[in-house]
Amino acid sequence: MKKPTVKKARRRTGRGALVLIASLFLLSGLLRLGDGTGEAIAKSVESLASSPPKEMETPICETPAGIGELLSDLQEREKRVAEREEKLKDRLQVLAVAETEVKNDLATLAKAEESLKSTIALADTAAEDDLARLTSVYENMKPKAAAALFGEMDPEFSAGFLSRMRPDAAAAIMAGLKPQQAYSISVVLAGRNAGIPTR
Repeated sequence: MKKPTVKKARRRTGRGALVLIASLFLLSGLLRLGDGTGEAIAKSVESLASSPPKEMETPICETPAGIGELLSDLQEREKRVAEREEKLKDRLQVLAVAETEVKNDLATLAKAEESLKSTIALADTAAEDDLARLTSVYENMKPKAAAALFGEMDPEFSAGFLSRMRPDAAAAIMAGLKPQQAYSISVVLAGRNAGIPTR
């Protein structure tokens, strides 16, 4: 039975120590309140409540005097650059239109050139056909009648036809010409290729 009494005594001493510590804290608080510490704490709380903290105040940004002018100059320059870009865009559009027109004109000129070439080729062919037909007519004429006709022609003109004729038909016509006319035509025929380079 002695054991249970020992436990009770230990419990009482533990409770007594807690009561003693709590009493000391209470006494300390009362001393501080009476000492003026409480008033100081209350005043600092009031001052914090009445004025906002410094970090919450918005700072006033002061700009140097030249910044406004610099900003104005930059805005003016940006405006001029934008105007130049617009002018360049307009010029590029004009150039693109002109380039398209030039290409169209070149295509039209190329078509006209091809048409002209074919017309010239057709005219050359027609002229060549006409000369061949006329030469054939002179070859088939009687030599005496052809000689009378060739005697009236200019020597260079008649030499052109005689050079295209068969040799036997040309010889028959030359034989019917007066000697001076035959000589003039022969000089023209002989001198036709004299100016051509041999090498």
